[in-house]
Amino acid sequence: MRDDAPVTAAVLIIGDEILSGRTQDSNLAAIARFLAPLGIDLKEARVVPDLEIAIVAAVNALRRRYTYVFTTGGIGPTHDDITADAIGAAFGLAVEHDDAAMEILAARYRPGEFNERRQRMARMPKGARIIRNRVSAAPGFQIGNVFVLAGVPKIMEVMLEDVRPRLQHAIPVISRSLKVQLPEGQIADGLEAIQKAHPDLRIGSYPFFAIPGMPGSSGTTLVIRGRNNAEVDVAANEVLALIESFGASATAVE
Repeated sequence: MRDDAPVTAAVLIIGDEILSGRTQDSNLAAIARFLAPLGIDLKEARVVPDLEIAIVAAVNALRRRYTYVFTTGGIGPTHDDITADAIGAAFGLAVEHDDAAMEILAARYRPGEFNERRQRMARMPKGARIIRNRVSAAPGFQIGNVFVLAGVPKIMEVMLEDVRPRLQHAIPVISRSLKVQLPEGQIADGLEAIQKAHPDLRIGSYPFFAIPGMPGSSGTTLVIRGRNNAEVDVAANEVLALIESFGASATAVE
């Protein structure tokens, strides 16, 4: 299903291990790459600790502001996996063992191995819809516009594929990128004028810096983004003309 109306999303990353620096998050980038071709604009990302009050506050703020919220982390079998309870509290719903989730998990373990701790992974707010996990079987869940996903990147990405058919699509953002060996300060004024002439587009400037022993390896990557292909092309040509006005050339990059 595709719509011309804006469809927006936020990501809520849950985990003390992210905030402590022990674990480096890669899920945010993966979710952003997943959403872009669907035309869903990722508008905000937050990181919160394994603390129910923090999770509840963030979930309630984000789910009211955006079309979708994706959470990652905190749905495992240990004492600090409190995401299910926090999501239940955010929605005012009881959290219980889901029959279908219990069946999925029970089938994965040998008799006697499906202990109380492993059964915790089948707990979710009453009325939640399972998000299937082909890697380790332990499911995520959806309640309202909130999708609760695993923190392990490989599992999280598999869960996204189960979520895909549930999402409303919009017109994808088109992007053109130009790499030029000019400092961004030299082209900043001209770039600002082009941006003002195209308020429906987003034009970004991203400097890169010299690699020792490689002359000319510093400069700027300019990215033009928008949903109207013709306007993106017009703005990209204007940026190219600006670059050429300084006697430089640009290379298109993916």
